Amino acid sequence: MAAGLAAAAVSPAPLSAQTAGTPSIDNPLGIPENITIYGAENPNQRSATAVVNGYVITGTDIEQRVALVTSAAQNEVSEQELQRLRFQVLRNLIDETLKIQAAEALEMKVERSEIDQTYNQLAAQNFGSEPEKMGEYLESIGSSSNALKRQIEGEIAWENLLRRNVTPFINVSQEEVEEYLARLEESRGTDEYHLGEIYMNATRENREAVLQNMTRIMEQLQAGGSFVAYARQFSEASTAAVGGDLGWVRLGLLPAALSNAAQRMQPGQLNGPIEIPGGYSIIYLRNKRQVLMANPDDAVLSLKQISIGFEPNITQEQAEAKINQFGAFVQGLRGCADADTARNEIGATVVTNDQIRAGNLPEQLRAIILGLQVGQTTPAFGSPQEGVRVLMLCGRDDPQNDSGPTFQTVMNQIEEERINKRAQRYLRDLRNDAYIEYN
Repeated sequence: MAAGLAAAAVSPAPLSAQTAGTPSIDNPLGIPENITIYGAENPNQRSATAVVNGYVITGTDIEQRVALVTSAAQNEVSEQELQRLRFQVLRNLIDETLKIQAAEALEMKVERSEIDQTYNQLAAQNFGSEPEKMGEYLESIGSSSNALKRQIEGEIAWENLLRRNVTPFINVSQEEVEEYLARLEESRGTDEYHLGEIYMNATRENREAVLQNMTRIMEQLQAGGSFVAYARQFSEASTAAVGGDLGWVRLGLLPAALSNAAQRMQPGQLNGPIEIPGGYSIIYLRNKRQVLMANPDDAVLSLKQISIGFEPNITQEQAEAKINQFGAFVQGLRGCADADTARNEIGATVVTNDQIRAGNLPEQLRAIILGLQVGQTTPAFGSPQEGVRVLMLCGRDDPQNDSGPTFQTVMNQIEEERINKRAQRYLRDLRNDAYIEYN
């Protein structure tokens, strides 16, 4: 304080430059346009540790959680980016601590057995029959099993809190659901989108800082970062616990800015940060389909793969001649019954699979094969090193038109949207009531 006053005494600002502001919609606190800052401290440049209602968040906690986010990055993360991540992770750890403390205050402490069960499920999903390797992997990237278990505890605590303090007070009427289903039927044949989201709340005061954070996250995702990992760590939407998965949605249910962005995207693309009421979003388009129509990706295909290999020392000229010969032979096939003759005629390998889901094929091949008639083949693809092959369509079972979501599914979806909005307000209340000291 003395240092700040001394600095002010050296170079005081003219009193006339600091005219009192008038409260307005854009400036509710009436902050003057020209102000004098006493002291050189920047509140955004604090050391990355804190005490939340007596609970200490250490530098180790932050570094281990940052490691969970950066482990999937394909490019090296700069020191500047790491500093930004540390700041954001600290904010997330504070929120996580508030959720855990709120649950404990209501005698809803998360049992260790619940945490271990979820942890073991994640380990089995990622390491199959060797779940014990999860801990080894986490340590190898600079994190730990305790860091992941703390995150799991926070997610379970929040789910329990919402189940008690929010969900019972959310009501959806039968009329609302029936109206939704009627609008859905009217939109039959229009597109719907399977989206992932990362959402961060923004106020008038912190909007610029949040935008910068979201821009950095977008850059990391474009550099190969895991969308699911970033959503779990940074998203403030209720979908954070499921890696940001919004499920299948129609554009009419999205904010206008998100709807316009999604409409221009192709599966696999990212878009953001996008300003929406209340904050910013980054969206990831996983797939799209038509409302209440059969999804071509669900077609079950019967395919024959005809492939040839090459000698290790074959020349380019010889390889091209063999590929041309292979192409001419395939063109002469009269259908799937002829395909097996490729074994004897040109020494090809023929493999049959009659239970291939179209959506499981590479996108480039899927589009070609779905345009074939039975007995037709794709263009040859591959290389002399890996072999050259074609796929012949021998049968196709198309899916039935989608009958649409059930009454209960729609009710659950509307409830989830309302729970999400109420949850954001609940978390803001926890922050406002907390005692937080930064070290």
